[in-house]
Amino acid sequence: MDGDIILDKRLSFNEDVENYDKWRPIYCNELFYDIMEYSQVEYGKKVIEVGIGTGQATKPFLDKGCTLKAVELGKELANYLKLKFGEYGNFTVCNTAFETFECPDDSIDLIYSATAFHWIKSEIGYPKVSKFLKQDGTLALFWNRPFVSKDNDLLHQKIQGIYQKYRPTNTKIIEIDTERYNKRFKTIHSYGFKDIEFKLYHLTRTFSSDDYIALLNTYSDHRSMSSNTKKMLEDEIKGAIIEFGDVLNVFDTIDLYLAKK
Repeated sequence: MDGDIILDKRLSFNEDVENYDKWRPIYCNELFYDIMEYSQVEYGKKVIEVGIGTGQATKPFLDKGCTLKAVELGKELANYLKLKFGEYGNFTVCNTAFETFECPDDSIDLIYSATAFHWIKSEIGYPKVSKFLKQDGTLALFWNRPFVSKDNDLLHQKIQGIYQKYRPTNTKIIEIDTERYNKRFKTIHSYGFKDIEFKLYHLTRTFSSDDYIALLNTYSDHRSMSSNTKKMLEDEIKGAIIEFGDVLNVFDTIDLYLAKK
């Protein structure tokens, strides 16, 4: 049953592709520079992106001339990507789960995943990555965590109260989650990867009330709420943002892990 629930949430990104593409965050140039410096990928190098979504982290590698194969579970997302990156002869997409994806062993220079690798069980994902990578090939994993609660910001305090009203069992997001970072670092190391590096990046995005509600509807846990609860939550959040000038800042913290096979 738990596996079915996880699969359903993964497929929720497939339901509203254009909204997802418009509102999900892009990643900063510094992050891509650091990945490319560490991995030394260049024209013709073989790259796999796991869980590409709508390709927020894809274009820099295509522009570098890498031969990139995307692995994407959602059929609508896969079709969307074929159009989005249709001008690139160095791009292909494979519509399947990474768990069932296959390619020759020891053949890939870089495997990376942007805010997606947590959907794959560690005991499946990491050994499979290791099998596909060349010796000294690179694994790059990164996650974006949007944070909307600042202790000194009245609007963010109010929104946090609304979340707690409708989703009291939710764990409060920590802006700098050292425990989470250390756990991921240790997990990567435990599967035999070496020369591990960890970096943090910070971005700020600004939303109107309508735009923030559109962003919320790109998150699987938000989309899985009952329709009545979801509407009440959205209405209260929208009202709070309007009350404070119809402007909300979202603070993104991106954690990046680089490792060699």
